[in-house]
Amino acid sequence: MPRVKRGFKARRRRSKLLLACRGYRGARSRTYRVAKETFLRAGNFAFRDRKGRRREFRALWIARINAAARIHGVKYSTLMNWLNKAQVQLDRRVLADMAAREPASFAKLISSVKPASR
Repeated sequence: MPRVKRGFKARRRRSKLLLACRGYRGARSRTYRVAKETFLRAGNFAFRDRKGRRREFRALWIARINAAARIHGVKYSTLMNWLNKAQVQLDRRVLADMAAREPASFAKLISSVKPASR
């Protein structure tokens, strides 16, 4: 079996990884072995934290909706119940944006979904 040196392919693979690790500190950007470990860890952190970012945004939207709803004397859970019963299909991101940027239309939305018995 002939001998294979693999110079070009291996060099291309290593240089591609080191190019992706530019900006890392110390040997993490220069040494292939350390850079590979760091690159894999960074990918795991990025995957995990994309899910965490969605979680944090949802909590932020809920806090904004709750703050705006309490100005009108309504709790967040009560408002969401009214919206579900009125079959309003606005998600929390849109509601939070409406509460922050268009308080008049948010107030109109609350008055339109408020039950008549109150």
